[in-house]
Amino acid sequence: MDQLMLAPAQGLTGAEAEARRRRGEANTAGKGGARGYAEILRTNVFSFFNLILFVIGATLLILGRYNDALISVGLGLINAVISAGQEIRAKRKLDRLQLLDRSGVLVVRDGREVEIDPSLVVRGDVLRVRPGDQIVVDGPLLDGGRLEADESLLTGESDPVVKHPGDDLRSGSLCVSGDGHQLARDVGAHSYAGRLTAEARRSTTDRTPLQRSIETIVRLVMALVALMSGAILGQAVIEGFTVLRVVQITAVLSGLVPYGLFFLIALAYTAGAVRIARHGALIQQVNAVESVSNVDVVCTDKTGTLTTGQLTVEEIIPLGATEYAEVAAILGSVAHNAATPNLTALALAAALPGEVWEVRDEVPFSSSLRWSGLVAAEGTWVLGAPDAFGPRLRRPLRAGEVTARTGRGLRVLLLARAEGPLRDDAGRPELPMLEPVGLVALADELRDDVVATIQRFREEGVEVKVLSGDDPRTVAAIARRAGLDADEPVPGADLDDMDDDALDRVVARTAVFGRVVPEHKERIVRALRRQGHYVAMIGDGVNDARALKQAQVGVAMRSGSAVTRDVADIVLVDDSFAALPPAQSEGRRIINGIGISLYVFLARVASQGLVIVAVTMLGLGFPYSPTQVGLTMFTVGIPTVFLTFWARATPPDPHLVRNLVRFVVPAAVVTATFGTAVYTALYELLTVGFSSGRTPERIIDEFEQYTGLQSGGDVDFTTASATILAQTGLSTFFCFASFLLILFLVPRSRVFAAWTSPTGEIRPVLLVCALCLIFAAILNVPVLWDYFGLMGPSRPVFLVVLPALILWYASLTAVLRFQLFDRLLGLQPPR
Repeated sequence: MDQLMLAPAQGLTGAEAEARRRRGEANTAGKGGARGYAEILRTNVFSFFNLILFVIGATLLILGRYNDALISVGLGLINAVISAGQEIRAKRKLDRLQLLDRSGVLVVRDGREVEIDPSLVVRGDVLRVRPGDQIVVDGPLLDGGRLEADESLLTGESDPVVKHPGDDLRSGSLCVSGDGHQLARDVGAHSYAGRLTAEARRSTTDRTPLQRSIETIVRLVMALVALMSGAILGQAVIEGFTVLRVVQITAVLSGLVPYGLFFLIALAYTAGAVRIARHGALIQQVNAVESVSNVDVVCTDKTGTLTTGQLTVEEIIPLGATEYAEVAAILGSVAHNAATPNLTALALAAALPGEVWEVRDEVPFSSSLRWSGLVAAEGTWVLGAPDAFGPRLRRPLRAGEVTARTGRGLRVLLLARAEGPLRDDAGRPELPMLEPVGLVALADELRDDVVATIQRFREEGVEVKVLSGDDPRTVAAIARRAGLDADEPVPGADLDDMDDDALDRVVARTAVFGRVVPEHKERIVRALRRQGHYVAMIGDGVNDARALKQAQVGVAMRSGSAVTRDVADIVLVDDSFAALPPAQSEGRRIINGIGISLYVFLARVASQGLVIVAVTMLGLGFPYSPTQVGLTMFTVGIPTVFLTFWARATPPDPHLVRNLVRFVVPAAVVTATFGTAVYTALYELLTVGFSSGRTPERIIDEFEQYTGLQSGGDVDFTTASATILAQTGLSTFFCFASFLLILFLVPRSRVFAAWTSPTGEIRPVLLVCALCLIFAAILNVPVLWDYFGLMGPSRPVFLVVLPALILWYASLTAVLRFQLFDRLLGLQPPR
């Protein structure tokens, strides 16, 4: 640092700057922690499960089983493409993040000022800072008296900060007044803006509770399938199955993994994002559709989120003998004649009429003066903070006139008539003696529907906490106007020395935090997450970006900074806080639909697995071919898509996993029992029933009569066809049972209300009827039944499957209605 301070006004030479650039001391943006494109493709396409499918698919292709190969590999590839595409899209957005703009900056090189790109600034450079310039590096102000920096982009503090020589200027802030030189001490990734940008670029993909649950279920199923595969394939080798048969069995067993759940979730998230967008919330991270439904704490900034960033005139108070109309007229004229109006002048001009004055001199408002003045033929007037006028007032203000209003979060300004000029002999602003005329109280303008939105959050059990860079008392007053309980606001400085335990206690009981910096916001969000809360963070400035990344759901305003919008999971396109509750309702609708789909998926997978084990142990061949497993997409995949979109927007089931076990296990056991019975009956009907006491010719005639197949006079064809007939019966039974299972989960009436209460919804009934008709059509179209490896219309199948379905319905109704499984294991239904 001492070397950097040598002859700072002269700057560096071109050779010195080039040498430092080669040493890596240039102001180039650091790279984030996101994965590269090649790694994203490799991990998503060549996952462990996909590799298994690829090997099976390649083998089936070599053996000429093209349909089987397509069914086995297609779904895995679709999931890989969707997941890789989502991650690549997120990476491209993160790579675009840049906190600093790229307009040129002035640096001192070789003793003269030259304009260069900010990325060419090196450590040790001297930069010229003028009003309107963005600060692009960190370092002290060297000379030039003082200047004012707008740090709202970084801290959320709305008032400019006065900087004197020696004070640090931080990258990402803006010079609003003054002139001077700055030393480039910290550049690139080491600067404040560089650290914020790198942190924002860091890839953080939080898995939602539902995603974690499904991943756990899929891994468990994969482990069970692996154990089953070892035993069944070992038996196949002992019995001398062909290579083709072994590969087909492997494909069927791999198909038991409910990998289609990931595809269903991706589809449901996409549809949910479209619905939520209609309410003014743009979903940027697809799993935010679910995340927003789980939120129980919302943290929000004040300026730009609760408030519009504009001021409104709340009250005008005449002082002394002055009339209200006179004070209002003067305030309006002062505001209308200001050459450089600030937010206060704009608010006064919008609310009050004013006359055109002949202005002779003007002192614009600055944060260092804390007042502005106007000299005109109509008089000399000043407007500013009451405590900035101090002893210059001819008569003091009455006690409580100002504090009573500032305590309510209002900004109180004093209008006074000046008794002399507003500048000293050197032309510097100076206050003469002042005669108070009136007070004006201004309020931060709340966004539309903020009060109603907070009330709705309260009704839904969602806490709201305000984290702002402004004064804690002001923030608390605004929070109270918005409907929050904000009795004891906590300043950010109080959090600095707290350990995690102390911070957790303060965060749990406090609703408003003021004078907080980005690090404070990040710590508060982490504290909430440690306590088990599901947190959404709403912000609009760069100072909110780190907290948005730390929260499970980051929400940005469209009018906010580009960095904040890019790191957010959700963007409120109309800048409306009120878009969140409808988004939460739509998210709950989608998640409840996925929950229902989980019941259907897992019941089907568990039932198939049990049937495979039972049939294999009975030595009756193998009950499925790969194309028949493909019927799962028809019997489970299509119905669950509709169920997902028809679900109700009730709070998610907190006992989802436990209820899945309570439903799936008995449903799978009952379904597998009847499915095995159907398969065995049809298999034995051909291999035993037809051959008992009959000649070969008689066997062939009876087989052709009952199945409709032509044997060609081959007695062995009868035994080989037993598996096809049994598989057809099993697939038929399972398809119709899967359709009816939907009515158990979404019953319209008490006929199927053994698991849950009736919903009165007619759409699931119509869906089941349509699916039954479509499957019946499949059984009657030769091209379709041949594709799925089934047999056409057959009287034995009808005679066995129909009574099995009736008995299955009666048995499952009894088991669920009387909670036989719960009683067997001593389970208590969750309340």
